[in-house]
Amino acid sequence: MSSQLHITNGDILTNKLNTLKLEGDIITWREMLCEGKTETNVGSESFWKTRFEFLNKNYKISKTWFIDKTLKEYRTLCNHKQEDRIVLWFDFDLFDQINMLAVISWLKTHRPYAEISLVSSEGEEDSLDILGLGELTDEQLRKLYTNRTLLTQDDIEYADYVWQLYCSDNPIRLENLKDFDSFQFSHLSGAIEAHLMRFPTIRNGLNEVENNILRLARSAKPKTKLELLNTVLRNQGRYGFGDTQYERVITKLKPLFTNLSPVKLSKKGMEILEGKTSYYSCIQENDAYLGGALKYNFLYNSETNRILKL
Repeated sequence: MSSQLHITNGDILTNKLNTLKLEGDIITWREMLCEGKTETNVGSESFWKTRFEFLNKNYKISKTWFIDKTLKEYRTLCNHKQEDRIVLWFDFDLFDQINMLAVISWLKTHRPYAEISLVSSEGEEDSLDILGLGELTDEQLRKLYTNRTLLTQDDIEYADYVWQLYCSDNPIRLENLKDFDSFQFSHLSGAIEAHLMRFPTIRNGLNEVENNILRLARSAKPKTKLELLNTVLRNQGRYGFGDTQYERVITKLKPLFTNLSPVKLSKKGMEILEGKTSYYSCIQENDAYLGGALKYNFLYNSETNRILKL
């Protein structure tokens, strides 16, 4: 008799799905592989060691938390060997799309016999009315579940290939991917484009995420750091980052503000935002990774949307 397993993008959605009483157990994928160094061999000892080192150093995630929240759930996934139908619930944004690629890569290796289907939000990711899965009503979730996309072997191979490229030390290979439309991942090309824009721009040495924070600090004139944070969360486009991720970026950009209550850019911050000077002289971390690539080994040319190797 065939049985089913669900893998979700986070606890909010898992809690919602529990009330829907769909067939099958639910596993929550608690990772943020869009940040920090990643390795292709998802689930291996060295993969988790690399991830823990990054999360511990940058987000003060304790070993106990990591084992309880992430590793135990992963081991539960490993123990679910019987299910021959696996349903993935991942959103349109970069955060979810990168996690999705890693999960599909793992399934390709460890569950080659399983039929894999994908539930994701409908709509154009550039429009403001697209909602995350966790924001939908029970009825909307049921409808998306009924209309889920059954992935072909070609889709699975492609997701695994894009994951390998994401983990490689050179993002130019990702940039050269042009065949997204041949596969059933409607949000992947937008997510990869957003990823490439996380490399520092030639114009001012800040990437799109960092420039967006400075732009919003100037235009929205937030009164407090919390107000800035909430403004950024509402106006972040395709990234799907959480508050702790943005807090970390804002802390790093602190030298570009004279004050965070009310929020005010410094003279240098304004000059960098306007492209009159570069952030490069302020960079202190040169071991920052985006996937497998060192962030400051590459530049993004916003005029041509191309990556350059330094």
